[in-house]
Amino acid sequence: MKILAVIPARMGSSRFPGKPMAELLGRPMIEHVYRRVAKNPAVTLTAVATCDEEIAAHIRRIGGVAVMTGRQHERASDRCAEALEVLEREQRSRYDVVVMIQGDEPMTHPEMISEALEPMRRDPAVQVVNLLGTIGSKEEFEDRNCIKVVCDLQRNALYFSREPIPTRAYGSDIPMGKQVCVIPFRRDFLLQYTRLQATPLEIAESIDMLRVLEHGLRVRMAPTRYSTHSVDTPADLARVASLISEL
Repeated sequence: MKILAVIPARMGSSRFPGKPMAELLGRPMIEHVYRRVAKNPAVTLTAVATCDEEIAAHIRRIGGVAVMTGRQHERASDRCAEALEVLEREQRSRYDVVVMIQGDEPMTHPEMISEALEPMRRDPAVQVVNLLGTIGSKEEFEDRNCIKVVCDLQRNALYFSREPIPTRAYGSDIPMGKQVCVIPFRRDFLLQYTRLQATPLEIAESIDMLRVLEHGLRVRMAPTRYSTHSVDTPADLARVASLISEL
């Protein structure tokens, strides 16, 4: 498969303005994500999709690819779809799969991309995959920045929420997990996604994948053996710096 990895990033985060360029162990956080993603040998091209010249200029300065996108996007998936169309038009080529990796996941391991792609390699009917991580504490379970997910017996997502689901009775015997934002889309499905109308639960929860579920489509979850922690606040940035230093 010809695989495009896209890292959406913007400076205007409501919870942490300027987050992609925040310094993490001597480098902007977005650089950590870019360098880690680009190490996966299955990826044909890695690009950052952004509406901010500051981010694009830095990525180009380190020899990377940056695509300027519009400021209108509410969802990272829509920004990735625009980047796909720009790159395919410029390169006069076509990708098979677009892997979205959120720019606030600096602990992304290159192998996580391979984990997320595996269901697509096994089953051509799978159109979109999310990595499924473990929730490490009750505090993380209660954290609204941690997107929880519950699955059916075939490991398709039933629902995503920022609230504790499936129950507040936190315990090891209850199937519960979190979304890890390494998300492969088959090319045509991503373009279909961006043409779908935004949905009420997607808007209420601010979670891209709910648009898929509300339109009656499936999201396959793939477990990851790697531990990650996204950066949503300055406190998260300090915690991630400590976690990376310990690796």
